[in-house]
Amino acid sequence: MMTEVDQNNPIVRHSFEFALMIESFCSVCCDKQKFDLARQLFRAGTSIGANVWEAQDPESRADFIYKMKIAAKEARETQFWLLICKYSPGYPSTEPILQKLSEIRKLLNAIIHSAKRQSPYTRLLSFLGIL
Repeated sequence: MMTEVDQNNPIVRHSFEFALMIESFCSVCCDKQKFDLARQLFRAGTSIGANVWEAQDPESRADFIYKMKIAAKEARETQFWLLICKYSPGYPSTEPILQKLSEIRKLLNAIIHSAKRQSPYTRLLSFLGIL
């Protein structure tokens, strides 16, 4: 199914699978004439994977962290839109998508934390007592 997607990289795989889930969910929303929310959810939800994908070829460690942080922010926004759907009438179930999003957010947080900890700049700031 996803031969072009790096199956050995969990965040790449999960964020791609999530984008496919979002696309299906938004298609159902459009069928129900919920265009505005579907558009917002589609943009935020697929942006997670797009930023993760772009972070796989960073210019620097700082660039990698920056792109992963953007993915994390998009994940937070996506959660907002999904919760609107969850608590509003007329939307399909959001539980499987929210569960997948929770996994992605945990992965992103761990990746960002680990990348920051490994950064020479962070070590220098820590040594200087700034962090």
